[in-house]
Amino acid sequence: MQSVPDTEYAVADDGVHIAYQVFGAGDVDLVLIPGFVSHLEFVWEFPPFAALARQLGSFARVIAFDKRGTGLSDAVTNLPDTDRRMLDVQAVMDATGSDEAVLLGISEGAAMAITFAATYPERVRALAIYGGYAMLLHRSDHPIGVSPELLESVADHFRSNWGTGVGLSLWAPSLADDEDNQRSFARFQRLAAGPSAAHEAVSSLARVDVRAALPLVDVPTIVFHRVGDRMVPVEVAREVAVGIEGARMIELPGDDHLPGVGDMQPIYDELSTLLTGNLGAGEPDRVLATVLFTDIVDSTRQAAVTGDAAWRSTLDAHDRFVERHVAGHGGRIVKNTGDGVLAVFDGPTRAIRCAAAIASGADEVGVAVRAGLHTGEVVRRGEDVSGIAVHLAARVAATAHGGEVLVSRTLVDLVVGSGLGFDDRGEHELKGVDGTWRLYALAETT
Repeated sequence: MQSVPDTEYAVADDGVHIAYQVFGAGDVDLVLIPGFVSHLEFVWEFPPFAALARQLGSFARVIAFDKRGTGLSDAVTNLPDTDRRMLDVQAVMDATGSDEAVLLGISEGAAMAITFAATYPERVRALAIYGGYAMLLHRSDHPIGVSPELLESVADHFRSNWGTGVGLSLWAPSLADDEDNQRSFARFQRLAAGPSAAHEAVSSLARVDVRAALPLVDVPTIVFHRVGDRMVPVEVAREVAVGIEGARMIELPGDDHLPGVGDMQPIYDELSTLLTGNLGAGEPDRVLATVLFTDIVDSTRQAAVTGDAAWRSTLDAHDRFVERHVAGHGGRIVKNTGDGVLAVFDGPTRAIRCAAAIASGADEVGVAVRAGLHTGEVVRRGEDVSGIAVHLAARVAATAHGGEVLVSRTLVDLVVGSGLGFDDRGEHELKGVDGTWRLYALAETT
């Protein structure tokens, strides 16, 4: 399990202290720009937020921070405009030695991300927006927005009821009926901001208008939004995608606004591609992939018992069987290993389901198969792949029992909400890999 990162402070150019954390691994930095309020350390206590952080950290070096006036950062008398808030992004990037990063702007944080990308293009590798907008308010020239009266009534209601979990039915309807979630969200509110600060934060949304910056953004951009989002209408997200040349709009089912809630797998898949698919010229061809190793159990003894000719026939049948399932699940076989295969997939759920189909059906060709999987960065050289992720997957497979699909913790985090179940197999030392690794056996598929 990801340990809680240390919270440190960066000092912005105007002297404001900005709390930040750095976690995860990867060659590409991801700056996570939160919504209207946040609390860095509470993230790790609230399961949806913790799952989001762990999964982002599985393929990126994540730089997260609390914006000025919220969470652990310095309090301010009045929340500044978006332009001044860009100092927060500059401060944490400078403090962490990040010259260039992918920006992920969540909700109100989208305006900061858009403005920063337009102002400092040399520091932005790509841009992702989740549940965000360039302008939220309804005006005569912006009929798709939220009315000023509704926004102010929400701000007043939040101030009167802040700290009780107010608004969870809007932010995350799928969590609202659970008392534990309600209590956790109430605590998050109390930690992230006081009632007056929350009122000011909501009221300040009426001042956000960065539409003029949209045509100035010249980096790969993806806009994610749930079509039923109760906090931010999908129409204002479409406006962002239309305004940024070449931006991709990905509309997702559901009505949750909070990141980490609902099916996030399509978002993680796209983000991992965005992060790993835009490496600079001259860099090795590095990509995020799910690596699968399969292995026939007790193959040496079986070969001796059946004889060379019969065993060759069995291996041929095995190879055709495995190739059919890998292709059917969207993967690619890199090589045969004699009594197994190395295959790669761009989606962890498909990779696990493929492994399950192979392990459960291998008896039809007269063998028992074990499988191991890990997701991480691989280096592509022609048709071959290498790197620590490949080595880890091989070691995970070697630890599995006959008929078992064993995966690393990374995959368990990545496939939350997929319907896949796992049994904890505890910590393991893997040959040639430092430290211990928690492994999980696939329990069921649905």
